[in-house]
Amino acid sequence: MNAVVIEHVKVSELPEDWRARLHAAANARVTVRIEEEAEPREAAREATKEGAENPLFGMWQDRAEMADVDAYVRKLRAPRF
Repeated sequence: MNAVVIEHVKVSELPEDWRARLHAAANARVTVRIEEEAEPREAAREATKEGAENPLFGMWQDRAEMADVDAYVRKLRAPRF
């Protein structure tokens, strides 16, 4: 992973929203490190789709016995009736 590192930057020379987050004196010097974010895993992408607020949503979607959900549930409930 590549990163850009800028050392000894005055806080007063940083963008305004960065300065607001730092809560440091304007003449203080800082080191800025900028890295590329890692790609999220496929499962994490699936969990962030609309309607999937819970990370466990869809955790059994790839199971073969879940292909026909109605049949699977009927089979589970059959001994009770």
